[in-house]
Amino acid sequence: MMISKAMNTSLNRQIANEMNASHKYLAMAYCFEDMGLKIFARRFNQQADEERGHALKIARFIQDVGGSVVFEGLDKPKSDYKTAKQIVQAAVDSELTVTSQINDLVAQAEKERDYATRSFLQWFVDEQVEEVSSMTELLKLVTMAGEQYLFQLEGRLMAMMSAKSD
Repeated sequence: MMISKAMNTSLNRQIANEMNASHKYLAMAYCFEDMGLKIFARRFNQQADEERGHALKIARFIQDVGGSVVFEGLDKPKSDYKTAKQIVQAAVDSELTVTSQINDLVAQAEKERDYATRSFLQWFVDEQVEEVSSMTELLKLVTMAGEQYLFQLEGRLMAMMSAKSD
């Protein structure tokens, strides 16, 4: 095995963290659906898929370095948000938490002199910069729009989503 048992355990924990983030985004998407904000719901469904992809990327890495993938249970996500701003603020907070988790993994890899894992994790470090930035931007837009102009903001969000996929 190319990684330590401790690193294997930590990476498995991060798989659970990423799956929990995916689960949160799904719950948020359905809250947006309930609010009638279909484009917001689509964006948050995409984000849920992305987080699941992150979990699977980590699982593949564990397999590639001879470790064992172990899936943990999921936490029950909050699903009783009252406003779009509450949802997006929770998403920003979630991304900041994941950033901290990734940074902790990087520190562990460096401490263990596990350069393969350190190299692998750089993608996640870079990804978290983008994740925090995009959710923070969305929070600013939701705050500026206020609840009464969220339908108009959906047009801008659709354009942002199209630009990201280009």
